[in-house]
Amino acid sequence: MAEAVVHAEVQQHPIKLYLVVWGWLFVLSTCSYLVDYFHVHGHLRWFLILLFMVLKAGLIVAVFMHMAWERLALAYAILLPPVLVLVFVAIMMFESDYTLLTREYFFGAVP
Repeated sequence: MAEAVVHAEVQQHPIKLYLVVWGWLFVLSTCSYLVDYFHVHGHLRWFLILLFMVLKAGLIVAVFMHMAWERLALAYAILLPPVLVLVFVAIMMFESDYTLLTREYFFGAVP
């Protein structure tokens, strides 16, 4: 009885793709460090740091974890929950500002 030999198709990506991604990760990390080097403060600082962090994480997930080549349903199952968490955090941030404003209005300035 002859056994069937199953050959799995292996998808190999060119090394240039990985080198380009490594280059972009280096550039984004450099930009993140330059935010501190140039003493950017306040909301702009945190926005830039979080932006560079999300871009780097997106590159890593897309290329090194091969999510760019997965089915769309799997990508949504992995990427949609963190996006929803960020949306809910933004909603809570606006609600907390409203609560603070209301307390300051009714109870006077908070020290």
